[in-house]
Amino acid sequence: MYNMEQYDDDEIDYMHQEDAWDRDLLLDPAWEKQQRKTFTAWCNSHLRKAGTQIDNIEEDFRDGLKLMLLLEVISGERLAKPERGKMRVHKISNVNKALDFITGKGVKLVSIGAEEIVDGNAKMTLGMIWTIILRFAIQDISVEETSAKEGLLLWCQRKTAPYKNVNIQNFHISWKDGLGFCALIHRHRPELIDYGKLRKDDPMTNLNTAFDVAEKYLDIPKMLDAEDIVGTARPDEKAIMTYVSSFYHAFSGAQKAETAANRICKVLAVNQENEQLMEDYEKLASDLLEWIRRTIPWLENRMPENTMQAMQQKLEDFRDYRRLHKPPKVQEKCQLEINFNTLQTKLRLSNRPAFMPSEGKMVSDINNAWGNLEGAEKGYEEWLLNEIRRLERLDHLAEKFRQKAAIHEAWTEGKEEMLQKHDYETASLSDIKALLKKHEAFESDLAAHQDRVEQIAAIAQELNELDYYDSPSVNARCQRICDQWDALGAMTQKRSEALQRTEKLLETIDQLYLEFAKRAAPFNNWMEGAMEDLQDTFIVHTIEEIQGLSTAHEQFKATLPEADKERQAILGIHNEIAKIVQTYHVNMAGTNPYTTINPQEVNAKWDKVRQLVPQRDQALIEEHARQQNNERLRRQFANQANVIGPWIQAKMEEIGRISIEMHGTLEDQLTHLRQYEKSIVNYKPKIDQLEGDHQLIQEALIFDNKHTNYTMEHIRVGWEQLLTTIARTINEIENQVLTRDAKGITQEQLNEYRASFNHFDRDHSGTLGAEEFKACLISLGFDIANDAQKRSGIMDAEDFKTCLISVGYNLGENEFSRIMSIVDPNRMGMVTFQAFIDFMSRETADTDTADQVMASFKVLAGDKNYILADELLRELPPDQAEYCMARMAPYTGPDAVPGALDYMSFSTALYGESDL
Repeated sequence: MYNMEQYDDDEIDYMHQEDAWDRDLLLDPAWEKQQRKTFTAWCNSHLRKAGTQIDNIEEDFRDGLKLMLLLEVISGERLAKPERGKMRVHKISNVNKALDFITGKGVKLVSIGAEEIVDGNAKMTLGMIWTIILRFAIQDISVEETSAKEGLLLWCQRKTAPYKNVNIQNFHISWKDGLGFCALIHRHRPELIDYGKLRKDDPMTNLNTAFDVAEKYLDIPKMLDAEDIVGTARPDEKAIMTYVSSFYHAFSGAQKAETAANRICKVLAVNQENEQLMEDYEKLASDLLEWIRRTIPWLENRMPENTMQAMQQKLEDFRDYRRLHKPPKVQEKCQLEINFNTLQTKLRLSNRPAFMPSEGKMVSDINNAWGNLEGAEKGYEEWLLNEIRRLERLDHLAEKFRQKAAIHEAWTEGKEEMLQKHDYETASLSDIKALLKKHEAFESDLAAHQDRVEQIAAIAQELNELDYYDSPSVNARCQRICDQWDALGAMTQKRSEALQRTEKLLETIDQLYLEFAKRAAPFNNWMEGAMEDLQDTFIVHTIEEIQGLSTAHEQFKATLPEADKERQAILGIHNEIAKIVQTYHVNMAGTNPYTTINPQEVNAKWDKVRQLVPQRDQALIEEHARQQNNERLRRQFANQANVIGPWIQAKMEEIGRISIEMHGTLEDQLTHLRQYEKSIVNYKPKIDQLEGDHQLIQEALIFDNKHTNYTMEHIRVGWEQLLTTIARTINEIENQVLTRDAKGITQEQLNEYRASFNHFDRDHSGTLGAEEFKACLISLGFDIANDAQKRSGIMDAEDFKTCLISVGYNLGENEFSRIMSIVDPNRMGMVTFQAFIDFMSRETADTDTADQVMASFKVLAGDKNYILADELLRELPPDQAEYCMARMAPYTGPDAVPGALDYMSFSTALYGESDL
């Protein structure tokens, strides 16, 4: 008797539910009948290979001879030599030899002894045969990660899944309608059964069809009759499993082909996905570069406009570009870098060569183009503001020129005619004296106007230097004024000489008129200057400037009482003249011979000055209010900028620290970073508010702000860099998760890799230099002076080699060159942490290789050195079969046939070992 206690727990255990052989169930005559018939047919399917068979399962195995023969056939091994005697002891010996062989294969026999078999115990014999069937027909069945009974059941479910009315859940009632057997045959040999004509309500026909076809075409003996299954409420599970296992072994070759096809489909799907990602990258990069190419010439255009309105429209267009057009492109640029990194990670994970973008479309090319764009953008904004200031200054100067020119032209009107008169020739002596005095007064007036002429010329010169668009008309008018001024000077000199020649002939002169003229002329000039100043426009940009103007105006108003006294004195002279004329009845011909100024004109101009003073007061008050509002806008912007600027800088430093000194699992790090990113994005309304304040400042033409060192440009650049940095950091962790999951790396391994990498990267600076490398050598035992170490997050080639040696690699130059070609495909001389993880994971993980794919194609090709299009279409999905046919080269070997395709070169090309 064999008992299970004598075997180790490490031996194979055939399905615990089968160990507890249910002898009560064998009392069911229907089940016992099904098992006898099925087990007998199964044994005969093997014994006939040795030229024999059994008729009665409990009788024909009693002497042990056919039992030993059965085991030799199904195992392919030789058993011990049997006893040929007829005695009971000889039979027990033979049966024991068979049982010893079974237990030697790791089978646990429970209460099954040689005596029961020799005595013809039916239930013990059936139990023994079932154990043999489990060991040699069912145990080795393996589907995906399941085996034995579960594997066989999963195989049946997979194969029958596409068929209607078939639902395999067990090995008893799921098979009663016969459709399961028919579906298995049709799935592998569709030409043998017309499945569409089968009906679920006709199980007898279905079962007989399946059993007959299996016996005739598949060499599967008929182990049960349809009546055995239909006539039983619950068919015997062991009988059904035995029968179904025969179908599995008959179709095992097709199963291998399906496995090979699945492998090829997986590899091709990865390749197609990567090609699509490459196409997407190329298109996005082309679109972004084209936008930059179109935008830079617009930003580099420095053709000035002639009017403030046109330049302000250019400034508005630039604001639209900054608010509306550039932000989406910033996102596209960031997404492009993320897509590129993700694609390279997927290529490394699928054992494909690194992706090299088209000429001029590398990430570095896009970054260079973006840098050129921002350089042009910065210069363009500065130019716009300078042009607006220039045009503002030009408009002010042009208006001032027109005002002064108009005043001067009004003053010179009629002066030439007056100087060209010859009235002194017929005048009396008093008239001559009057004319002479009048001319002296005119000379005084002329000298007073010399300053205005010089101002007009200076303003015209400044307009020319500032490239005023209407400079020709300004120059022409200025030239006319200067020519006229020169002519007036010459004519004045000529008339003065004529009057002096006749002065000796004239004796009478009215002193009072002369005094009036002398005092009225400068006073009149003062009033005209005062009116000019009171009407003069002004431009200020600060509170201090407007306060200075207000102070000067107050000082001017303080002089008005003294001026009024002077006016009264001048009018007193005129009154005295009138009194003398009236008293002495002097015959006066015409007006004051010494001046054209009269009391009415003095009073009129004085009233005009008094009227302009309050108007000037109001203009200064309004400008003071405007400057106060500008100061409020400056402080409002500065208060926010002085908070946002340091906040952005602090966040940038925190992200830099987090990206190197990360703790916890990658998922924890990713969750933390995403929450951190969300907190940053939630800060966006404050940036938008600051943008609004900045727009108000620009609309108010405020060009400086002493309350802050931050400009809106600083804030924008910092914000864009902050968003890009957090997105890149999250993408790096996502790629590490992708690498870890694809390669089966544990969190402990990742931590170990990070520790080894960080050992040579001590201050997060970005690279390892010569001094840092010396420190690495010292850590390996070299006697080299050590300086302060820095961390960068990236290793150069020599640093990486030292790191590999430190974790156990014994590298020669050739081997290290091979490793560097993997971790640094672009030959940048630097090794990132992601590339370091990819290399370490490759050393410990199993990935698809060109040889494995080649072997899978060879299975589909039936061991041929080539494959046909029909074989690809039969075994692969249509789209992937077409993909292979379009890229496989014709096979040219000596055994080639028409239409033969070279799957070997195609397999190596998938992994970059040859050109696809």
